[in-house]
Amino acid sequence: MERILLKSKIHRATVTDANLNYEGSVSMCPNIIAAAKLVEFEKVDIYNINNGERISTYVIKGKCEEVCLNGAAARQVQPGDKVIIASYVHVDENSINSFKPTLVYVNEKNTIIEVK
Repeated sequence: MERILLKSKIHRATVTDANLNYEGSVSMCPNIIAAAKLVEFEKVDIYNINNGERISTYVIKGKCEEVCLNGAAARQVQPGDKVIIASYVHVDENSINSFKPTLVYVNEKNTIIEVK
């Protein structure tokens, strides 16, 4: 049997932009993508701390310190909102006890301050 566990979390990132006219995704700083062990086009869930909205989309590389929601997701955020960005993975039950997620903590400018 497999269970779905948290693979990576970017905690309290700040939305820098919302671009309704882009075709979709969340563009993020390449350094944050790498620290969270995400890959381009990987599915992520975004939890908006300010308004409670939950969004599913995928990651693309953006500019340094950027967290920009694109396309329809842009309607669910405002620049300055705090969000949690999470990805999940299927883990075989035999590996659950040894599995550890990657947790990335950023400051208000989306600069990485800690990776666990």
